[in-house]
Amino acid sequence: MMRVWLALLLLAASASATAFERVVSLAPSLSEIVVELGAAELLVGVLDGGERPAALANVQSVGRYGQLNMEQLLSLKPDLVLLWPGSVGRAQREQLQRLNIPVYVAEPHSLEQLTSQVEAIARQLGRAEAGQQLAAQLRQRIAGLRRQYQRAEPLRVFYQVWSPPLYTVGGAQIISDALSVCGARNVFDDLKLPAPQISIESVLQRNPEVILATDQMQLNAWSAWPQVAAVEQGRLLIIPDKGLERPSGQMVEAVARLCEVLDPGR
Repeated sequence: MMRVWLALLLLAASASATAFERVVSLAPSLSEIVVELGAAELLVGVLDGGERPAALANVQSVGRYGQLNMEQLLSLKPDLVLLWPGSVGRAQREQLQRLNIPVYVAEPHSLEQLTSQVEAIARQLGRAEAGQQLAAQLRQRIAGLRRQYQRAEPLRVFYQVWSPPLYTVGGAQIISDALSVCGARNVFDDLKLPAPQISIESVLQRNPEVILATDQMQLNAWSAWPQVAAVEQGRLLIIPDKGLERPSGQMVEAVARLCEVLDPGR
């Protein structure tokens, strides 16, 4: 399967000399990148998930996460599909392959990969210069944040995605790199899965200095374990921006807000 997607990626790259004009985006983050590049008018269909950018209010929907309406997608006659692999089931990915629709696969595992993909998508859309400018701005901002928030000893952070059951992010997930920008380290960065299920005991064993979650009730539940450094120090923090979960240009400012929450004294 990996060879198949590498082939599709090469197909899209080889077509970069020709700007595509009817684009379907199969992830909100990819739709945002298209908007950030000033190319919203090229989108004829999007996969929904959360609130849309205003520029895409009238664009046709082709379904929601994990529920792609393939018939609707094909009716739009796209000449390029932007794909986040996890947003579509394997059977429908294989169907796209058989239909020979050019596909660009984007799944950045670091902020540097994200900026490179911004440039690559820009080339597909005939916005190469805009892509270079946006990527340069993002790289400069990321580098500045790394300098500002660097630490001799990284802050140990547990990033809680969900509970119950208890989920976190693994080391290859882009949020782990976002934490490193802020002078922190994901205490589960040794796990390979992007969103592994873990036990409370494993969190206690790794003894994070900060626990991050999206919900105050989830944070309050940790008071049952006062021996955890984060609980003892009162560092149970709300994740400041849901943009951390959408790897587009806006994610960099979401990272900046995360850095402020983790180190308000800077």
